[in-house]
Amino acid sequence: MSASGAAASASGDGTPRILHLGLGNFHRAHQALYTEDAGRHGRPWEITGVAGSTRGVVEALHRQGMRYSVVTLGPRHTGVRQVAAVTDAFVAADDPRRVPREIADPRTRVVSLTVTEKGYAVSPRTGRLDLDAPDIRADLDGQGPPRSTVGRLAAGLLRRARESGAPVTVLSCDNITANGTTLAGLLRGFAAAMPSRDGAELAAALEEFVTFPDTMVDRIVPATTDAHRSTAAEAGFADEVPVPAEPFTMWVMRDRFAAGRPAWEEAGAVLSDRVHDYEQIKVRLLNGSHSLLAYLGLLTGRELIADAAADPAIARAVALLGDEYEPTLTLPEGFDVTAYRAELGERFANRRLGHRTAQVGADGSLKLAQRVPGAALWHLAAGRVPSALALTVAAWLRCTAYPEALDAGRTGVPPEPAGARIRELAARCGGTGGTGSTGGTGAGGRGALRLAREVLTHEAVLGRRLGEQGEFVERVAELLDALERGGADAAVREACAAGAGRGSGNGDAAGAAGPRGRPVPP
Repeated sequence: MSASGAAASASGDGTPRILHLGLGNFHRAHQALYTEDAGRHGRPWEITGVAGSTRGVVEALHRQGMRYSVVTLGPRHTGVRQVAAVTDAFVAADDPRRVPREIADPRTRVVSLTVTEKGYAVSPRTGRLDLDAPDIRADLDGQGPPRSTVGRLAAGLLRRARESGAPVTVLSCDNITANGTTLAGLLRGFAAAMPSRDGAELAAALEEFVTFPDTMVDRIVPATTDAHRSTAAEAGFADEVPVPAEPFTMWVMRDRFAAGRPAWEEAGAVLSDRVHDYEQIKVRLLNGSHSLLAYLGLLTGRELIADAAADPAIARAVALLGDEYEPTLTLPEGFDVTAYRAELGERFANRRLGHRTAQVGADGSLKLAQRVPGAALWHLAAGRVPSALALTVAAWLRCTAYPEALDAGRTGVPPEPAGARIRELAARCGGTGGTGSTGGTGAGGRGALRLAREVLTHEAVLGRRLGEQGEFVERVAELLDALERGGADAAVREACAAGAGRGSGNGDAAGAAGPRGRPVPP
């Protein structure tokens, strides 16, 4: 069963419900809107939102009668819409036993997630569940109510298996490669590490009544500011937690739902078996370019993504990166990649979004693990070293290893889970911070090569396969050294010269004149 009407035949009474883990801005500007719009074309569904530990959004929603506004910021037009799709919300840390209970409730037909890459506890070395992660270890040892995302899902699904066995769909909406398939594998890994009886029950449940469709989500949603609150107020909504968002939105999913779903296709979602292809387009062309914009922007003192995109040198590097990504993609029939890349340039240039480089650059080691290795390995297998992909890694390393190179008072410093370890390695390898724009007196190429080898090869931060590619590691080191000696402009010139030398890169900015319009789904 997959159509919205099929939900009526599932177990449980009353309005069908989605339990959403990760009640942040993205969900409220994306899946919640699709769900509300779908209710106008089929049976309405309710959403119960779960915040991990931050109370602000949950408390504000309750004060506001579970309503909030989405402020759509186009280049020349602003729209404000009130949303009521989220009908209840709570904080998991305040009521840790409620999450498994809600998952087990038969009225919950879909459990969806936007918990970011770090919420999945994937080991960068193995690509599997990190059984040594503190929260995973505590959940496996039964140290109180579950704390990790995987642990909470496991506890809830096991309870559901024992109480009703009602079918349910677990729907990841995070930027994880093959996100549904990956999450299913993580839960199987968790079940295998559980005590034998519980693990066997959970493993059986995962096969018998749980589905994990792959999805791709796309919308740029920056952090909320007082300006967005003022915009909502001017439109008549006294809203403490409005959500700013760009006009563009896209959602692609495999139609594999165990207990029904909202009529999301009526709200514009694309149902396709080609989710992986859409996902690679988005993760590489949009997210990968976003990362390069963020790190080069930070290194040149740009607070906003739009300001980084307006820099001709940075735009040239992003165009080269797009040229490196494009041949690695398999395009769904009818998808106009030239138009998509042109529209990306317009989206990045939308200064009214106020999308901050530090926000986009956060958690780089986790994000780049999804955005760099696959494409880089594709080129390396063909005998080419992709310079723009290497520049992306070098710029991230520069920002992470030497935060003193950033104008932190202006841009901020992006949080990075591997930051402390990388800074320790940098100190041992002998590089220096400097200004990041005028060069410096660092240890030079040897220190950069040592740091690149330590991070990519020995620590395998972006995965073992990429760390084994000596030519790529050396190119990262060369560009890291260029960033230290001559700043971002010098590194971009070096990367683009290398790209031109192998016949890649047209030198045009990602937002240069070209076909306009939205990508066409099959």
